[in-house]
Order: sequence, then C-alpha cells, then structure tokens
Amino acid sequence: MTMVGLAMRSLRRRTGAFVASFLALFLGSAIIMAFASMLDTAREGGVTGSARETLQIMAYVVGGWGLLLVIVAVTSTLTLSVRQRAAEIALLKSVGATPAQLTRMIVGEAAGLAVVAGLLGTVPGMVLGRWLLWMLRDTGQVPADVDHVFGPVAPAMGVGITLVSATAAAMISARRGTRAAAAASLTAAAVDTGRMSRKRVLFAVLFLLAAISEASVTVTVMDGEGSDAMATSGQADIFAAVALALLAPAIMRGATALLAWPVRLLGGAAGDLAAASMRRRTGALASAVTPVILFVATAVGTLYLQATENAALRDAGLTKTAEQKDIETLNFVVIGMVVLFTAIMLVNTLVAGIAHRRREFGQTRLAGATPRQVLGVVAVESAVLTLTGVVCGTVASVFTIVPFGLARRDSPTPDGDVWIYLSVVALAAVLTSVTAHGAARRAIRPPAVEAALT
Repeated sequence: MTMVGLAMRSLRRRTGAFVASFLALFLGSAIIMAFASMLDTAREGGVTGSARETLQIMAYVVGGWGLLLVIVAVTSTLTLSVRQRAAEIALLKSVGATPAQLTRMIVGEAAGLAVVAGLLGTVPGMVLGRWLLWMLRDTGQVPADVDHVFGPVAPAMGVGITLVSATAAAMISARRGTRAAAAASLTAAAVDTGRMSRKRVLFAVLFLLAAISEASVTVTVMDGEGSDAMATSGQADIFAAVALALLAPAIMRGATALLAWPVRLLGGAAGDLAAASMRRRTGALASAVTPVILFVATAVGTLYLQATENAALRDAGLTKTAEQKDIETLNFVVIGMVVLFTAIMLVNTLVAGIAHRRREFGQTRLAGATPRQVLGVVAVESAVLTLTGVVCGTVASVFTIVPFGLARRDSPTPDGDVWIYLSVVALAAVLTSVTAHGAARRAIRPPAVEAALT
C-alpha cells in the first residue's frame, strides 16, 4: 500500500509529466466508447436487418482497428514516461525500493490515470458516437428514425479496456525499467539505447506474419472476389505498421547510424550535436516515430485501397451498391479516426519528449551552443523522424496496396493520384516539424543556468 500511496502522490505532484499518457488514455477511451455505442444502438434501439448489421460492422471492424491503434499508442506513451523517469527509478532503488515495489508504484499511477481518463472520456465518446450514427443515417445506411443509444456496453468497454491496456502496458514498461541494479539503471538513464526485449521482438514477428498472411489470402483466396478482397487487405497495413512500430528502437538505431554522416555534413555544428544526441536517445526517438508510422501506413494504404476499388468499378461500368457505399464510408471513417488520433498522439509525444529535455538543452547552452543551434538540433531530429516514419509507413502500406491491386485489377500499381501520397507525407512532415520547433522554443525560453538546474 505504501507504493500505491506514493503513486497517487506522484500523480498529484507531477501532473505535467503524465499529460502525454493521460491524453492517450483519454482519447483512446473516447474512441472505444464511440464505436462500442453502435452495439448499444443496435441492441437497444430496435434496429433490424441490414441496418443492424451495419452498426455491428462499424463497432467490430472499425472499432477493432481503432482499439489496436489505441493500445499501441498507450503502450508507446507509457513506455516513454517510464523511460524519462529512469534516473528517479534508479534513485529509489538506491535507497532500498525493490523491483516489486517500483512496479506497484508505476502500475498504480497508470491505473489511476486510466480510471480518470476513462470516466472523463465518456462525454466525448458519447458525442463521437452520435456523430458516427448521424453519418450512417445521412448516407442512408441506417434509417433516419434510429436514435443513438449510449448504454452499458460503451462505458464498460471504454473504461475497462482502457484500464486493462494501461495496466498491462505499465507492467511491461515497469518490468523492463526496474529489474536492473541501481548502478546499471543510472547508466541506462544517461544513455537511452532503447534495447528491445525478446517478447517485443516476438510480438513484432507475430504481427508481421499476420500482415503477410492477410496479403497472401488477398492475392490467392480473394482473387476475383471483387470488393470482398477489402476485408482481408484492409487490415494488412495496420498489422505491418504495428510490427514496424514494435521494431522502432532497432529501426531508429539503424537510421541514426545510416544518416549520421549526411547529418554532420549538411547540418554543421547543429548536425554534429544532433548526430550525438540521436545516438544516445534512440529509445525516445522510437516512441516519437511510432505515431508517424501508424499515420502514414493507414492513411496511404486505405486511401489508395479505396481509389483502386473506385477505378475497378469505373472500368467495369458499374455503380456502387449500398454495401459498397457502406465499405467506402467505413474506409473514410478509418482515415478520419487515424488522422485525428495519430496526429494528436504525434503532437503529444513530441511535446512531452522535448519538454523533458529542458535540462539537457540548458546544459548544452552552458557548454557553448547557441539557442539557434539547439533549435537546429531539434529540426534535424524532426527531419530524421519524419523520413524514417514515412519510409516505414510506406513499406507497411504496400501490404495492403499491392495485394488488393493484384486481386482487384491484376496490377500491383495502385490507382489514384500521386498527390494523395504527397499530401499524407506533407501533413506528417508539417505536424512533426512545427510541433517540435514550437516545443523546443518553449524549452529554451528559460535562462540556461535555470534550465540546467531543473
């Protein structure tokens, strides 16, 4: 109970440090409740026939994809939070705290955040649910007289899944952060290499195999099955993106090693500082690149999937059936959900990560770096993050685009304008660079001596 009490006091005294995790849990619970309310509406609203099936598809299919993205985002932000507190955890170890006690403290913090975030997410979840139902009614997929029902399923799933995912993520992060000795923890706090556990690699392999399986089924079993091929190909890019996100620490180590020379050559003094900083911070960079990968993969994959489907119908001289309109609506709901959630998570993670570096920036300035050079370091890191996230996200989207193109039009090349891809990349770059620059300017605002001592 002592460590649980410490966890609650830590939440009260360090609210700013928990903002990133809280926002992930809050938005995640709202999204889960919004889609789960479709089940309440189908069950208690007297809906029958195809309308009931549409509501259930919206809840299970789109809601399931959203749930997977939420869990990945929550795990990423909680892992970043624990990693940022490595020095604090090492200090507690040095005064006698056991790994079990530290785990209870970290899990207690996550559980407390999850409960509060889940309860506060009820109102936006209800609003989002009403919007989803309005959209389905507006497109004629659900009768106009169907009213939105926010019954027991939505809050139970929202709060319950948020609590379980936060607790599980905290236990995984805590186990990794607390099992080393105090001296080793202090060393790890200074150099964040972002080493991956075997379990993380195993899950990455499983998700990658799931993506390959979905792609293979699309090309073989679903070949010639028309728009039904979207049921398998539409999930492949999400599975692949999650796999690459789990492998992000190793990917960022490789990317920083590969780009170190051009960064130093083109960036001058800021490039040298950035190259050295990125080598020491691959774990934090891996957390930051995760939402970029998810955003690019799902947005590019789904947009080109729908463009290829539209082209196939156009080539056949067919008009969209009600079912095909349902599928198109679902695809654009996925895009809207992914764009909103991953964009907020990207901004959230970058702000939290850079705010935590205020002391580092102060020490760098005391060592002779100018504020402009510090901003240059952040700009270089943002460029590397964007490039790595776009490349990985593009690779993940191929698991959807190519198999569906082969199954639907016998062509691996997707239909759709190149501006679709460039727009997604540009949005990812703008979000990353603008957020990082703004957060860095706030971080270097205090005098260097004051910042170095905080």
